[in-house]
Amino acid sequence: MATSPASGSPPEPSRPESSKPKASRPEPHAALIAAIHAALATHSDPVRAAGQQRYMKSAIPYLGLTSPLLKRTLRPILGDPAYRLDSRERWEATVRGLWDGATHREHWYAALALAGHRHYRAWRDLDVLGLYRHLILTGQWWDVVDEIATHRLREVLDDHPVAMSTTLRQWAIDDNLWVRRSAMLSQVGRRDRTDPRLLADTITPNIEGRDFFSRKAIGWALRDYARTEPDWVRAFVAAHPDLSGLSRREALKHLT
Repeated sequence: MATSPASGSPPEPSRPESSKPKASRPEPHAALIAAIHAALATHSDPVRAAGQQRYMKSAIPYLGLTSPLLKRTLRPILGDPAYRLDSRERWEATVRGLWDGATHREHWYAALALAGHRHYRAWRDLDVLGLYRHLILTGQWWDVVDEIATHRLREVLDDHPVAMSTTLRQWAIDDNLWVRRSAMLSQVGRRDRTDPRLLADTITPNIEGRDFFSRKAIGWALRDYARTEPDWVRAFVAAHPDLSGLSRREALKHLT
């Protein structure tokens, strides 16, 4: 908010928008990014990397780290006080820097680990959704999108249920498949905290979608909630005969 000019002093003349100075964007923490890159590179395994890239159908290569090794490698770096990020803006810039500058898929996973690190819990609120949406739109594959949906979006939903529910209903009808998928999966793992109306509102607009990843997401979201409210899931499936066979099978997979 602009401050009022001092009493008796003339107001500052307005300038065209293009000539107004813009706040400088914070730079990513280059030393942190370099440390992550170097540590991951020391554990590269070209043979495993080739198999991982084939399995994931990834356009960018892997270094070849297993998931446990990746976590062990990142843990001391992200917890090192020397690399602590001192502002929300620099934290977001560093997540983006790791992500956008990735040469290997593990760099994306490192960006997600930084985004979800306990040191930065206070900054994971409604204002971080622009960052998450950027990661979803530039990642556009199940390994990274599902991590964002089932952990990062769910976390914001837990903290801000009313506002986040509105956002998720909008995302559920987005033009982008992966944004829609993230909305459908955002309550996976909430168990008895699941909002069934929100679950239905994110799934229903996507029932007629023919894409595998949309149909799979519907089935997964319903199957997860069936662990808590099996009768609700049975009733939902019965009330929607237009569910695809894949969605229906996944939803009822553990129900007798």
